[in-house]
Amino acid sequence: MDHRSKAASLWPDPPELRPPAIMDQRWAEAVFLHWRIPGDAAAPFMPPGVQPDLFDGSSWVGLIGFRMEDAGIGRGPGIPYLGSFNEVNVRLYSREPDGTKGVVFLSLDADRLPVVLAARAAEIPYVWSRIRRTQALPDSPDSAIGYTVRRLRQGAGSSFAVVPQREAAADDPLSVFLTARFGMHGTFRGRSIYIPNTHRPWPLRAARLHHLKDGLVAAAGISVSGPPESVLYSPGVRTQFGRPRPVRSPGRSAGGKA
Repeated sequence: MDHRSKAASLWPDPPELRPPAIMDQRWAEAVFLHWRIPGDAAAPFMPPGVQPDLFDGSSWVGLIGFRMEDAGIGRGPGIPYLGSFNEVNVRLYSREPDGTKGVVFLSLDADRLPVVLAARAAEIPYVWSRIRRTQALPDSPDSAIGYTVRRLRQGAGSSFAVVPQREAAADDPLSVFLTARFGMHGTFRGRSIYIPNTHRPWPLRAARLHHLKDGLVAAAGISVSGPPESVLYSPGVRTQFGRPRPVRSPGRSAGGKA
């Protein structure tokens, strides 16, 4: 079994979204850094009715940078200027009583103010920041890919980069656990909600940490030390988002995979 088929065997079936799709976008040049943390460190950040999702007995916090490209409403074309920008987020991993997995965002930094204002109106914790993406050199096997972010009002920032191992596919269970996430858990007007999305499996590569100087994880209220335990890179995937729904109460059927 080659790397690609091994990863596919671990990857859960992406869910089919109930129409209509509300947004279509591409996530490109993604860098994933993850640290192991106790489950009780993640629990206070979970919306009511949602609990930390554990792997190997631990919760995980991620620092993720990527390039948002061609985000558009529904299945329409990308919105000029506003549909493409750099983003860096800090996230935890969540699970509903029925087994639906997701992420909980502690912060999302973006360098488009109108996007930040629109997302905050929907109670998604975006922050307006300056973000610079490190450009890869296609002919250099040791070129680093990463992001440098500085918040314009709150002062916190981060700079990190990795060197992708182009021939080293990341097909282990932890890598799949951290990236096979088809929705986010959050709150809106006092209610816990789930916003689903769907996409093909990330084409993941193992990566070597080039440098890291981070203040965003601590600013989000999570304490970590030492280098990240998981370091991954992906050239990206295209994804679609579906309609939000309330978090299901215990005992209610999911009606399918998520």
